[in-house]
Amino acid sequence: MLALAALVAALLAGCGGGSGGETRPAPQPKEFPQAQGKTMSQILHESGAVPSHLVVAPASEVFDKGVERYPFGVFTPGQEQVEDVEVALYFAKDGKSKVIGPLPAKLETLQTKPAYRSQNGAGPGEAKSIYVVPKVNFDKEGAWLAVAMLKGPGGKLEASRIPSPVIGQFPKVPKVGERPPRITTLTAADVGGDLEKIDTRIPPDQMHKVDFAEVLGKKPIVLVFATPALCQSRVCGPVVDVAQQVADKYEPKADFIHQEVYVNNEISKGLRPQLKAFHLPTEPWTYLIGKEGVIKARLSGAYGVDELEEAMQTIVPG
Repeated sequence: MLALAALVAALLAGCGGGSGGETRPAPQPKEFPQAQGKTMSQILHESGAVPSHLVVAPASEVFDKGVERYPFGVFTPGQEQVEDVEVALYFAKDGKSKVIGPLPAKLETLQTKPAYRSQNGAGPGEAKSIYVVPKVNFDKEGAWLAVAMLKGPGGKLEASRIPSPVIGQFPKVPKVGERPPRITTLTAADVGGDLEKIDTRIPPDQMHKVDFAEVLGKKPIVLVFATPALCQSRVCGPVVDVAQQVADKYEPKADFIHQEVYVNNEISKGLRPQLKAFHLPTEPWTYLIGKEGVIKARLSGAYGVDELEEAMQTIVPG
């Protein structure tokens, strides 16, 4: 089985979900304590922030040296998603290093238009939103310190420690700027139109028209690794719904391909060879690959329609 994406998988599996309303832009950095060359302990001490009862859970485990997207969820101790707080993250290489931050996070809704909401994506326990810091510059490999500063409706400042991201822990996962493995993906024609054989979404999506190996290097591609019915992180259903909505807007400019995770859609039979070829330790993953066959963007974990459409500009500009 795939490794869980830090704490977020267990929390999402039991969450009731928030309202999943509109995407909310990130607050201004000036609304949070400024780093100004301080260490993490100095930030925590001088900010006056009290320990938070809320849990901040990373939604990805894979971070490479360089600029990375950082998605996460915020939860109550009772595992309910929280959407009404403003959050900024702070990172440091160690206890003596200068802090990077504040890095305010935007709130991305995972909701789609009603026509694109599957039974998986709308089911109980499925995530409704995700917080995202679009760019964090990790300039050194290894474990980093991470802290979240949160401000609720009353403006009270709280601090929550985050599990340490380990930069460069999964070096075999394909990166932006690299060429992906040329995997074969089954199409609707391969299964006689019986999409339930290659898709656990209810109803099956329509992202099984082409074989990845045949279109790689010929057309822009969006490749989605996700298993809506068997997802360990509980965000595959919403992610596939989002991808389908965006696919209907961008096809035929780009080919959208949904690849399931487990052999014969049974966890006990292990991972499909396509995931093994990409060395993916978690799910879901989405790769955006340019016409020339090079990875232009990748999204680990959950994302909303706005974020995927923004990433589409890397392969279908204009």
